[in-house]
Order: sequence, then structure tokens, then C-alpha cells
Amino acid sequence: MTPDIRKIVTFDEETLVEGFRPADRPWRMFAVAAVVRNPWAGRYVEDLGPEIRAYGPVLGQELTRRMIALAGSGDAIEAYGKAAVVGLDGEVEHASGLIHTLRFGNFFREAVEAKSYLSFTNTRGPANAPIMIPLMDKNDAGRRSHYLTLQFAIPDAPRADEIVVVLGGATTGRPHHRIGDRYQDLKELGHDVDNPAAV
Repeated sequence: MTPDIRKIVTFDEETLVEGFRPADRPWRMFAVAAVVRNPWAGRYVEDLGPEIRAYGPVLGQELTRRMIALAGSGDAIEAYGKAAVVGLDGEVEHASGLIHTLRFGNFFREAVEAKSYLSFTNTRGPANAPIMIPLMDKNDAGRRSHYLTLQFAIPDAPRADEIVVVLGGATTGRPHHRIGDRYQDLKELGHDVDNPAAV
């Protein structure tokens, strides 16, 4: 059992000027999306496990391979995330099923040697629906410069019986970052900055 992939789409954006000032480094965000036939479309299926176990590694490996090729190396990726958009004959659970599994996301985490969790969105929509991928620093969940959202659309996907599965990344944070990091707020509020997860 393997995923029926109709097409693979690459998005790549490089911002040279932000806020009316040149960026010190080009702000580059990019993504790779697989448009996959939804094996559960148009019906209720109790056990999604067989397809999840079969599809996850195939999609995770292929999208990760293409992401690393776009970046040039895993080290070049500073922020990362994932997303899935299911077509109108599917459930949001179907989108979740294909990306919320170690068999999918761990390929990307390991390739970029990440410590942070892989941020995500799961949505439903028609062809040309916005694909929104939240990104965060791969090693520091409190680094606000790398709280990013990559957005694009595929004019003919997802069809009603498809799922778009996506990995996204960035090689820098936002240019001219100046709102500080989460730890500064915690310190000002008297919280333990060495344990921000406790707040």
C-alpha cells in the first residue's frame, strides 16, 4: 500500500526588503507539498491506522529529501513546520492522520537535528485553499524572530478526494526582529526563565 501522489509542488520565496529596509540576509521561506488521493474520502472509516502506517514514511522521507535539497543542507534550515489540507469529501481527521505521526515528522526533525516540536496546521478546503504553515525555531521554542507563517495555494488542489501534505522551512527569522523573545517577558513578569514551559 503506497500513497497515490498526483503531483508535488514546491514553493520558494526570498524577501530582500522588509519594512522599507534591505534585509541583512535574504529572508527565505520554502515548502514542498504532496497532493495525495485521500483513501478515506466520501465515507466514514473507523480504523485509519493501516494507511497512516503505510503512507507516513513514504511522504515523510520524500518531502524531507526535497526540503533538504532546497535548503542545501539540514543545517541551513533554522525554522520548520508542517501542514495538511484535506479536500471537501474528507475529514480534518484525515489531514491530521497523515502528518501527526512519528512515521512522518521524525524524518524532518532528524534531518535538521531539531529539538523543538514541529508546529502544524490541519484544515479543510477546496482547490486553491490557503495552505498556512506555522514555523518556529527548530531548537528554541521561545525565539520569536522565527515565529513565521508561510502561505501559498495550489490552484487545482486539493480536489474533493485529495489531501495536500506539506513541510515548510526558513533559513532565517524575520528581518529587523525587534520585539524580543519569550524569555524577556517571563523575566519581566517574575517567572523562571530557565523553565518557560512551567508557565
